[in-house]
Amino acid sequence: MQDELFKIWTISVTAIDLLDIAAVTIIFYRAYLVIQGTTASRMLMGLIFILILSIAVQALNMSGMIWLVDQIRTVWVIAFVIIFQPELRRLLLFFGQSGFLRNIIKLGIPEYIEEIIKACELLAKRRNGAIIAIERSTGLRNIVETGLHLEANISQQLLLSIFNPRSPLHDGAVIIENDQIAAAKCLLPLSPNPYLETSVGTRHRAGVGLSEQSDAIVIIISEETGKISVAFKGVLHRNLTPSELRGFIEEVITSGKTRGLWRRIRRQPRKTLVNN
Repeated sequence: MQDELFKIWTISVTAIDLLDIAAVTIIFYRAYLVIQGTTASRMLMGLIFILILSIAVQALNMSGMIWLVDQIRTVWVIAFVIIFQPELRRLLLFFGQSGFLRNIIKLGIPEYIEEIIKACELLAKRRNGAIIAIERSTGLRNIVETGLHLEANISQQLLLSIFNPRSPLHDGAVIIENDQIAAAKCLLPLSPNPYLETSVGTRHRAGVGLSEQSDAIVIIISEETGKISVAFKGVLHRNLTPSELRGFIEEVITSGKTRGLWRRIRRQPRKTLVNN
């Protein structure tokens, strides 16, 4: 018998009940973040309507409607998996790559991150301008819709081809969703921050702008200097080496914090532009 904590009218509430409610809330919240900004969000509303309809016809004992809903119910699971396949994949990938699990089983950063870092190193050497935004919990579907859909596997060669100055896709941002290049030639919002230095160009201002509106990691390669910068949560970290870029991304992905990383960097201080 579980110890009762309190009652709501005639309903007894135990510690297990509170834990159950918290778990369901977290799952629904994470699922909402995954499908936010996608067409699946509208499909989900349709499924919720069907579920409410099923409960209503059962309560009203409408035999005809009950029969119809029962027929639909037999294919609900299959339909759900088919319709929400990309979102379910993203949700499972989120839990697989969450900082909590990484701290337990000591996983490194995903392999596709290494492909991105290698590409950034070569792009910097060639002084090819680039913007690469790595989606995290905040959906970037609205940004993806502004560019050319690719849904391609991430590789160093493909990123180098996209940002080749002679490529029709080089002028714009690449959006990374999970382990795929979702789109290229995407338009990013420019930061209105008046404290950004006047020397910061449009490419860097766009990277900061996206980081102000989401929790994405935005990598910027300067076409003029070949320097690597990262915009994260409205802050622009400039002149990073490939190893510092790798450490920064790993720190953000595994723990969501960057403070510990920057205490460990023993190079000379870098110029940082802070969004006040």
